[in-house]
Amino acid sequence: MKTAIILGAAYGGSRAAQILAAGIPKGWRIFLIDRNSLISKIDVYVLPRFSIFPGHEHKAFIPYRSVFQPPKDDRLVLHARVLFLTAKSVTLPRSFPEHGTDTTEVPYDYAIYALGSHLPEKQKVVDQAASVLVIGGGALGIQLATDIAAVHPSEKITLLHSRNRLLPRFDEGMHLEILQSLESLGIEVILGERLDTSSAEKYNEEGQRVVRTLSGRDIATDLMLLCTGQKPNTSLLKDMNPHTVDAQTGLARVLRTLQISLDVATEPGQDRGKVTTQYPHIFAIGDAADAFGAIKAEHNAYFQGEVAVRNVLRLINDSDEPLELYTPGPPAIKVSLGLTRDVYQLDGVIAVNNDGVEDLQAPAVWAYYGIQVEGEDGMYD
Repeated sequence: MKTAIILGAAYGGSRAAQILAAGIPKGWRIFLIDRNSLISKIDVYVLPRFSIFPGHEHKAFIPYRSVFQPPKDDRLVLHARVLFLTAKSVTLPRSFPEHGTDTTEVPYDYAIYALGSHLPEKQKVVDQAASVLVIGGGALGIQLATDIAAVHPSEKITLLHSRNRLLPRFDEGMHLEILQSLESLGIEVILGERLDTSSAEKYNEEGQRVVRTLSGRDIATDLMLLCTGQKPNTSLLKDMNPHTVDAQTGLARVLRTLQISLDVATEPGQDRGKVTTQYPHIFAIGDAADAFGAIKAEHNAYFQGEVAVRNVLRLINDSDEPLELYTPGPPAIKVSLGLTRDVYQLDGVIAVNNDGVEDLQAPAVWAYYGIQVEGEDGMYD
């Protein structure tokens, strides 16, 4: 059978799978491939919250079993880690004869790469530390610092950020609101200082780690949390062809159509949207893609998945309609500032909410994956 695969079943990948299933012609099968059997709901923010404020963990892990609605024999979720990717197939650790794949190598005609990114691992347990240093003033660093301050008000929290402004891609009002909230929670904020990584293994007599900034400031802390950015999961693309991945950022190069492209010698100033590609059948979306300045956020992965699928369907149907070009929308973000307070920017408007909930509304996302739950018991799976 002709086959379309989606690698990664998180927000962007699941949306792409749902749209593709609704529009793909008869005679095609779809494999949604993910190494996990459960998705951690928007894990960049929810799991860090639950690691500090436990008791809601069961709400964060949602089974993939109902992504395709209604279920069909040619719309399948494969729980497997992708070992290798080529321009024509993926290699899995085992075969799935029950789904018509008798070998570990699964050929495909079109692929959507939605494997996202991962965060640095945290060290130690927060509630065992009298002082915590959060390095990185992005959305995650801000959330971790404010969550810790809200749950453990007696702990000394310091936020170290290399720039003089928090969230510089957004309006200054976001910076001012967040800074005021951090200070109101008793968090010490150090801006415009960068960590000297060579100092990270020094300790004082109290057993605290002592780190130094490049300007020479010493900071003693029991626990250091690195929130300095996510690392794109693009190793499969790089192994297939290293020119598909930017060596500095680790992001997959894509055209405006979201088809992956190469680092080829082009005329100065030539836009990637006008460049042809050797891989017109492979698309990349979400945190793994260098998507023309789009913020690495679930809502962008969602819309990129829709654009990629519409282009896949046009290619499958041999449509005369030109492929759709992706243009990021204006920056939008929502940042929690403790357990019930958050600030957001949408369409240039900045506003503050004080009606947040401890579980970050994780149960509301279950329906997105085709599972209707009633009460707490329905989220134990």
